[in-house]
Amino acid sequence: MTTTPKGPQAPSVDIGAQASSLHIGAPAPSVDVGPQASSLQSEPQASSLQTHKGWYSRGYLPHFDDPGLIQGITFRLWDSLPAHVVESLVEELKQTSSATKRARIEAYLNAGYGACYLCDPRIGRLVENALLHFDGERYRMIAWVVMPNHVHTLIETIEGYPLGTVLHSWKSYTASKANQILGRSGRFWYHEYFDRYIRDERHFANAVRYIHENPVKAGLVEKPEEWLFSSARLLED
Repeated sequence: MTTTPKGPQAPSVDIGAQASSLHIGAPAPSVDVGPQASSLQSEPQASSLQTHKGWYSRGYLPHFDDPGLIQGITFRLWDSLPAHVVESLVEELKQTSSATKRARIEAYLNAGYGACYLCDPRIGRLVENALLHFDGERYRMIAWVVMPNHVHTLIETIEGYPLGTVLHSWKSYTASKANQILGRSGRFWYHEYFDRYIRDERHFANAVRYIHENPVKAGLVEKPEEWLFSSARLLED
């Protein structure tokens, strides 16, 4: 059963932490990442203290789940990519590198396609509060940004709380509450998500920088700290 967040706890974000003190890097995957019907299934049911899966795939995207690993995560609203774009990207997965594919998706997301419900301050705050609620208990939140139609986070996973369970908790709670606030029903989040483990200190610094600069790159603000729902604002002097 998904635990319902009642409010955010103080974030334990430490952007200046040395990546060398964290669990960085992962073994190469040995999974088949070709598109399968199983990719249409919903996130796994949340429960306490589960086993981490290592490398696995639900047929569309590969995921790596290991306790103590630093992970960059992106998840998006259901309507944030046009259907024809999703279909073409699935086909290209067999021929294009994951980095190239991710760059294309990021470009579409930053274009602001779809309803962009996260632009509503009520929804943006709801999502940010949910991200921070179990910080230090189920994961360690390092950096985050809530964009108009997608979310970027950088977390350190904790033993007993697999990545899929964490994502399910965030998405199921916020989808239900957001639909209530907006007076709508139906799908809110897209069922899949991207995760990418941090390889080294340089990758760590680049990941934090990318998250904080995403609103600037999308043309929403001039400075990262001006975006309301981001850990960048904690870096202000």
